[in-house]
Amino acid sequence: MKILEVRDLEKSFGGVKAVDRISFHIEEGEVFSVIGPNGAGKTTMFNLITGLYRPDNGRIIFLNNDITKTPTYMLIHFGIARTFQNMRLFSNLTVLENVMSSLLSKKTYNLFSAVFRTKRYATSEKTAEEKARGFIDFFGLSGKEDYTASSLSYGEQRRLELARALSTQPRLLLIDEPGAGMNPKEISDLAETIKTIRQRYSVTIAIIEHQMNLVMNISDRIMVMDFGEKIMEGTPQEVKKDKRVIEAYLGEEME
Repeated sequence: MKILEVRDLEKSFGGVKAVDRISFHIEEGEVFSVIGPNGAGKTTMFNLITGLYRPDNGRIIFLNNDITKTPTYMLIHFGIARTFQNMRLFSNLTVLENVMSSLLSKKTYNLFSAVFRTKRYATSEKTAEEKARGFIDFFGLSGKEDYTASSLSYGEQRRLELARALSTQPRLLLIDEPGAGMNPKEISDLAETIKTIRQRYSVTIAIIEHQMNLVMNISDRIMVMDFGEKIMEGTPQEVKKDKRVIEAYLGEEME
């Protein structure tokens, strides 16, 4: 089943085509990776899917719903969450508050309930805290619930951002360069984490990444972009042997 379908997507900035008639789909339950050189248009494409940019042309279909013009804040209710290349945590909030903020984004209690601390409000807060602690534990941050996000190490902040995104219970999770700045051990741990996320939470994952060892280890299919265009799409084995990919990005055939 296609969970996401992108049809002839285009976006230009000042006459430069960042995304040039890109079409692809993502199957439910798979890990779909997007690779390519810097400036290939990968993050722009994620920004189009998540409503941060409006496409000049093309359509974005999620679970048979046209979300091309859907505001960003509504996508969480459709079941789409994402992380960013440049992390966007609430730096002055605690680890627990960061995760709870996502969980509470779907709660329906009103201002009256919050001001007067009604039973409905208290129940929602308690449930959100319990769930948040579960995600914090899963991502290895137990014991740091009261730390501010800004006080965490880089790798811990990456895990916190994943915890916050995953806590919204998305059907599709978009992850933008989670391996950036990580050492080989952290990359290996990240690969296992992503595999576990897919299995444990039954979530479809789309990922932008430059770490080829990570991409080849976790991906079911890979799309390669260059200068805003899709130049190839296939399995990891097919991608790493494709001459166009080698020329544009890999530099040499991978063993």
